[in-house]
Amino acid sequence: MRLLVVEDDLTLGPQLQTGLQRAGYATDLATDGIEAEIQGKLEPYDLIILDLGLPKRNGLEILTNWRKEQVTTPVIILTARGGWQDKVAGFNTGADDYVSKPFQIEELLARISAVLKRSIGNNAGELHSAHFKLNEQTQTVMFDNGDQCNLTNIEFRLLRYFMLHPGHILSKSVLTEHVYEYDEDKDSNVIEVYVNRLRQKIGSSLIQTRRGQGYIFGVAP
Repeated sequence: MRLLVVEDDLTLGPQLQTGLQRAGYATDLATDGIEAEIQGKLEPYDLIILDLGLPKRNGLEILTNWRKEQVTTPVIILTARGGWQDKVAGFNTGADDYVSKPFQIEELLARISAVLKRSIGNNAGELHSAHFKLNEQTQTVMFDNGDQCNLTNIEFRLLRYFMLHPGHILSKSVLTEHVYEYDEDKDSNVIEVYVNRLRQKIGSSLIQTRRGQGYIFGVAP
């Protein structure tokens, strides 16, 4: 899953980006309102964390403009403002959740996970498939027989995206856009390598190739 963090604090912004990367999210960082609005329109983010007090353009104005232009990406507002009026304004503008500073990264991660699952109609507390579940905290696959399998960062990002979109045909280009960050080398051919690695770890039948289209997770051939 690919996130955008919009935060102008020179300490907090990079800290959030690093924390989210460690949690298995491809994460880009924008530090001013104009830059953020453009990135939010152009890039296919799965979720945006948006500070309200930004230079050049404030967060509520950005969110208003996104929603007017049919940008439906889920947004979690992040701000030091604690008044209920700000929360109401954010929700009325189209925010999906609200986190007040200061906060613990664990709280933000829990809210991100809940909003992502809710946005695609998956309200389950954990991601699971036929014979295993994905532990998002440890980035491991837990099989029903008790075995456990560790995943690399990209393998985890890819498997989580598959499991959040079961039955969907996902092209290599779509997968590339959602598991890599903006400045990473995005070679869609490498996705095939990671898919094959996942097949070796979770079983080849769970990820089917649709020739000329991409991959589909959790559907029998």
